[in-house]
Amino acid sequence: MNAQTNRNANPGGLDALFRPRSIAVIGASDDSRKIGGRPIRYMQEAQSAVKVYPVNPTRPQVQGLKAYSSAAVIGEPVDQAIIAVPARQAEEAVADACAAGVRSIVMFTAGFAEAGEEGAAAQARILKMIRDSGARLLGPNAMGSFNTADRIFSTFSTAMDRGTPAVGRVGMVSQSGAVGSYLQNLVISRGMAISKFVATGNEADVQAAECLEWMAQDADTDVLMLYMEGCRNGPALVRALRTARRMKKPVIVFKAGRTEAGQTVAASHTGALAGSVQVFDTVLREAGAWSCQTLTEMVDVTYACAQGRLPVDKTLAIITVSGGVGVMSTDAAMEAGIELPPISKATLAAIQAELPLAVGLNPVDTTAQTVGDRTILTRTVERVLRDRPFGSAMLFFSNVGRNAKDMAILAEPLAALRAEFSQMQLALCVQTTPEFKQQLEGLGYLIFEDPAFCVKALAAAAKLSLLRALPLELPDVREIEPISLRQSPDEAQSKAILAKARLPFAEEHVAATADEAVAAAEAVGYPAVIKVLSAQIAHKSEVGGVALNLKDAAAVREAFARVIGNAGQAEPDADIRGVTVAPMIVGGVQTIIGAHRDSTFGPVVMFGLGGIYTEILKDTVLRTAPVTREAALDMIRSIRTFSILDGARGQEKADLDAIADAIVAVSHFIAAQGPEVESVEINPFIALSKGGFGVDALIHIGQA
Repeated sequence: MNAQTNRNANPGGLDALFRPRSIAVIGASDDSRKIGGRPIRYMQEAQSAVKVYPVNPTRPQVQGLKAYSSAAVIGEPVDQAIIAVPARQAEEAVADACAAGVRSIVMFTAGFAEAGEEGAAAQARILKMIRDSGARLLGPNAMGSFNTADRIFSTFSTAMDRGTPAVGRVGMVSQSGAVGSYLQNLVISRGMAISKFVATGNEADVQAAECLEWMAQDADTDVLMLYMEGCRNGPALVRALRTARRMKKPVIVFKAGRTEAGQTVAASHTGALAGSVQVFDTVLREAGAWSCQTLTEMVDVTYACAQGRLPVDKTLAIITVSGGVGVMSTDAAMEAGIELPPISKATLAAIQAELPLAVGLNPVDTTAQTVGDRTILTRTVERVLRDRPFGSAMLFFSNVGRNAKDMAILAEPLAALRAEFSQMQLALCVQTTPEFKQQLEGLGYLIFEDPAFCVKALAAAAKLSLLRALPLELPDVREIEPISLRQSPDEAQSKAILAKARLPFAEEHVAATADEAVAAAEAVGYPAVIKVLSAQIAHKSEVGGVALNLKDAAAVREAFARVIGNAGQAEPDADIRGVTVAPMIVGGVQTIIGAHRDSTFGPVVMFGLGGIYTEILKDTVLRTAPVTREAALDMIRSIRTFSILDGARGQEKADLDAIADAIVAVSHFIAAQGPEVESVEINPFIALSKGGFGVDALIHIGQA
C-alpha cells in the first residue's frame, strides 16, 4: 500500500484523528499565540488543504476565516473537532461536536481526571457522550497530533514555532505533551523529520498503544518513537509492538519511572525479582523493540535507524586517528554487547605500508600520520571494510569536518566508500560544521561527536535488526486444568499440584509427629532433611524451620521438635501441619524457576541461580509465558553466571535440557491459571549432570 492509497480511506476511528478532511476548532482564537489559535495558524502557515472551521460565537471571523457560533451549524461534514475551551465549558463543547457528527475529538482542555475526583467525574460524562456518538477522543489534557504529509496540525505544540516541520518518516507517540514537544525539537535538531506525532494526555479513550499500532501500519512512517509513563493495557501494547515488528519498523521506547518498585508478591522471591520495569523491558525485547535509558539515547538510536539501513549483525569495525578513542570505543562496544572481529594480518601489513605506525586489528589506529594526506584515511577504511564483512563501521576522523580543505579532499572518496558498501551502516565520529554535516548525511553517513554514544547507537540498531528478524510464533498453552483454591497451598500440596503439570520433585513424605518423621527418614534413607510444613510460612529457613544432614532417628526426633518450636514461636498464627522429610541431596547446581502474573502484561516466567544466590546475585532472566523449549534454553544461557551451569573450573555440566523442560512446564502452568494464581516458584530446582528435580515449591493465591 502506498502513501496515497491508504490516506483518508476511512474517516472513522484513528484515521479521523490523523487524517481528517475537515476540522472544527471549538474555542478558536483570533490570537494565534493562544491555544485556541495555534492550530489554525499552523495549518494556514503550512497551506493545508484541510478545511478548518473556527467556532467562536463572539466573532464573525477568526484569523481571516469565517467563524461559526457552534459546530452543529457549520452545515458541512466535519471529521474532527478540536476542543480549546475552559474546563467549565468543555461538556457543552463536546455536546456541540457530537451534534455536528464528528468522528474524532482532540481535547486540549485540562482540569479533568488529572485534577481530582470532580474532574474525573466530568471526564467520565464527556467520554460517555463521545462513545454514545461513535466518535473517538484524544485527551482530555492532550497536546494533540499532527501529520506532516497531509499538513494537518491539530496541536498547540510550541515546537511548531520554529516553522512548519518538514515531511519525514519518523512517527512519535508520547503520553506527555511537554516531553513530546521537547522530543520534537531534539529530533528535528538531529537532522530528522517527523511523519506523524501524537501526545495522548489523560487517555480517557485513545491510548498510546493504539496510536503506535496505527503508525506501524502507516505507509508514510518507517521508524517509531514511544514515550510512556504508564501502560494500562498491556495486551494492546504487545499487539502494537508485534504489528510494528511484522511491518519491519523499528520501535524505540523510553519508559519513565524505572526506579519505582514494581508489583511485588511478598510471599515469593519471584514477585520481588520480577517487578514491572523488568517485565516491561522483557515485553519490549520479545516484541523486537528497544528500551532506552535517556532521551539522548532515544534520539541517537532513532537517528541510527532513520536512514532505513540497519546492520545485518553485531559486528563493528572501528577505524580511528586516535589510540585513546580506540580504547574508549572498545569499552563501549564490550558494554553494549557488540563484536569487534579482527582484520587479517595481511590487511594490517598493507595499511602499514602507507602508515608504518598504524596499529591494531580492530580497532585500527592510523595515528596522526594522515594529517599530511587525508586520502590515506579513506584508503585505510576501504582496506578494512574489504577484509571481511561487518555489520557497521565507525570512522573517528576527529575535527576534519571543521576544515574545508580536508572536506574537499575527502568528499569524493567518502562518497565512493558509501556507494561500495551500500548495505553497511557507516558512522562518522567527527566534529563538523552544520553545512558539512548535512553534506555527509546526504551521502548516507551517520554523524556523531561522542564515540561512546556512536557505538551504543550502532549496537542498538544492530540488536533491533536481529530482534525483528526472529520468528513471532507463540507456543500453544498445554492442557492443564486450572486450580481452584481460596488460599495458598502448603509446600506438599504445591508440589502435588505442580507434579501434575510435569514438574519433577525429589521424594519426600509428610509427617505430623516425631514418630512419623523417623519412619519417613528411614524410608527415604539417611542423611535426611526435614522442613516445617505450613502454607503461612513461605521462607522456612528464615524462621529456623529447616534441619539438614540428619543422620539417625535421634537427630530426626530432636530436629522435629526444634523446627516445629521455632516456627510456632516465629509465626504463632500459622497453621502448622507438621514437617516434610526428604533425603539430603548432595551435588548439582541450585537454580530458581518461578512465574508471576504481572498486573499489566499477564504471566511471566523467571529463571536464575537459586538457593542463597537468588537475592544476593539477582541474576535472573524473564520471558512472557508460556515459552517454547528453545526460548527456555535461551533463558538459561542468558544469565550472567551461566558458566556455573556450563562446567566452570572443571565442574560437571548441568543438564540444560532438564532445566529447560522445567521452565517450560512452569510457564505453561502459570499461563493456564486464572488471575487468582499470583505466583509459583521452585527454589531450588537442583540441576544435575543428568536430570534434575525441585526441592521446594510454592504457589501463591491472591486475596479476592
